[in-house]
Amino acid sequence: MGEIAERYRRRAEVFEQKVAGVRPEQWANRSPCEKWSARDVVDHVVVMHGVMLRPVGRALDSGPSVQDDPLAAFRAARTAVEAVLDDPALAAQECETPAGRMTAADQIDQVVSDDLVLHGWDLARATGQDETMDPVDVERLWASNSAIPPEVIEQYRTPGAFGPGIEVFGPEIAVPEDAPLQDRLLGYIGRQP
Repeated sequence: MGEIAERYRRRAEVFEQKVAGVRPEQWANRSPCEKWSARDVVDHVVVMHGVMLRPVGRALDSGPSVQDDPLAAFRAARTAVEAVLDDPALAAQECETPAGRMTAADQIDQVVSDDLVLHGWDLARATGQDETMDPVDVERLWASNSAIPPEVIEQYRTPGAFGPGIEVFGPEIAVPEDAPLQDRLLGYIGRQP
């Protein structure tokens, strides 16, 4: 198993535990993503798993919906992405992405795998679970996000820049320079730590 697949599996396991930890009455709770409930966070993550499958000619199987069973829907999406990462030919297949041409595995790593960490925090905040992110993931996400050129960050902060209703980052929230790195990362992407 490669580094990307291993990282994805580790992050997916943590996210799955958070989904499993949501009590039925918490699914409508507001998340830090202004327009989303806890259920919407999981729906977004499942939808993005489907987006990662398209460049390799795959799609999510019709199975349980996030409305009916968020945990089963995430597990099915996770299984589909893991199948791509486990197939060397599919994982190495190149595709066009908003960030340029890259392999399917790299796109999964840079998009949905990172989303599992950040949206895992959103889900935890919305449902009163442990919000602590893995420090290794925080350092990696800080390094990659803080290296994004300012003009691209501006585009990420512009609602609708990547399509109707799509918001990548919110406006930056000021966080003290000596705050923990997780808090600085969250502030940078527009979350209130």
